[in-house]
Amino acid sequence: MASQVLVAANRGPLSYALATDGTLSARRGGGGLVSGLSAALAQQPEALWICAALSDADREAVRRGVAEPGVRMLPIDPEVYDGAYNGIANSVLWFLHHHLYEIPREPVFDAEFRRQWGSYVTYNEAFAAALAEEAAEGAAVLIQDYHLALAPGMLRELRPDLRIGHFTHTPWASREFLEMLPADIRSQLVWGMLGADRLGFHTWGWADNFIAGAKLDDATGIADPFFPRDGQAGVWHRKLLADRGTYGEKRFAAVTPYPLGVDGDELRALAHRPEVDDKLAALRAEVGGLKTIVRVDRTELSKNILRGLLAYRELLVTHPEWRERVVHLASAYPSRQDLTVYRQYTESVRELAASINAEFGTAGWQPVLVSVEDDFARSLAAYRLADVALVNPVRDGMNLVAKEIPVVSEAGCALVLSTGAGAYEELGADALTVNPYDVTATAEALHAALSMPAAERADRTKRLAAASTALPPAQWLTSQLDALRT
Repeated sequence: MASQVLVAANRGPLSYALATDGTLSARRGGGGLVSGLSAALAQQPEALWICAALSDADREAVRRGVAEPGVRMLPIDPEVYDGAYNGIANSVLWFLHHHLYEIPREPVFDAEFRRQWGSYVTYNEAFAAALAEEAAEGAAVLIQDYHLALAPGMLRELRPDLRIGHFTHTPWASREFLEMLPADIRSQLVWGMLGADRLGFHTWGWADNFIAGAKLDDATGIADPFFPRDGQAGVWHRKLLADRGTYGEKRFAAVTPYPLGVDGDELRALAHRPEVDDKLAALRAEVGGLKTIVRVDRTELSKNILRGLLAYRELLVTHPEWRERVVHLASAYPSRQDLTVYRQYTESVRELAASINAEFGTAGWQPVLVSVEDDFARSLAAYRLADVALVNPVRDGMNLVAKEIPVVSEAGCALVLSTGAGAYEELGADALTVNPYDVTATAEALHAALSMPAAERADRTKRLAAASTALPPAQWLTSQLDALRT
């Protein structure tokens, strides 16, 4: 039966495991996007989630016709998937949007890039075809993230009756970074996005970047940015009908921020499960009665973990009064370890933490406690224990950790937040804000946070928690669906 609400994302709400006897079992999918969308779609029972089959077990489930209600997995060819996901999404678009390129060496757009871009096109075509097949007349479709930037335009060609939205969970590249792409590739990327009726971003900063970079006048058509905030910001565009030599209908792609928040009640319930209580008891035994600076991140290049550790080291040098009075709890989940640069970064985090412990540690005090395991229960326990939260990305779509810790922290926490976090727009007024590259300023902010009077810290935490829960996942999704339907 055709669906009235469809969501498309690289990852799905579940994944499969294949036992040695050939039995398939389903388990909940991982990742922050999956968690947020799963909670939101619980209130949209008619929705269909279309995703890629990521593993051999997923592909076997598709081959056998195993289907969970509300989910359709696409058996993308593994070689095509690798080119699209690792070659383009994670090695080009991610680096572009997060401004991570080491400019003297990168990027290099050569024949191999073109081959991988072909895989990215094929990958997006598979999603567009599946959405076109499954959608009811006039259905609302929400396409997720930079993996599927071309799918809105492809779907528009197949099903012009649909109401199409796209949400980008990362930042969007500034115009100067976007223009690093070959002109034809940049055009494909922008026109793919402009196939949507509405484009969503976490912040006005990322939305403005998209609008500014969407000015085009090429063989495909004309696109003109439209910035007013009192009306609708977005992009007017007209595609050139190549077979006729004339322009088609003038369309408007609205561009709007939807700053994803957290579900406070659900998060607090998760944080007080017995397994989290056990992790908290273990952490308290390690920490004793010392102050805690907590960070929880993937070992992602944009998260700025190394400068955070350098700032903590400088704190111990310039404010020696904090030695043996504070512990830095740093959870750094391994991320994208199939890419060499990420493996090297993860090892650098381990090495720097060990160096700080060797330099300052004593028989009774280990300055940094690093966890490089994906341990959600331990992270929640650290949230509850946090006196200070350190969230200092160089550039981040939102960074929900900045919103989660104030909601869960038991004694209230001071938030040290970089201007590069998407959460800065909402939380900056009640955080101690820093330039993510300024290690000295970050060290001083950590000192101020540790020294903050309890009453001020409690007041700030209350306001941070209120802002953090203003647009929880279900409301975040519903607001986009409502906007598409009007």
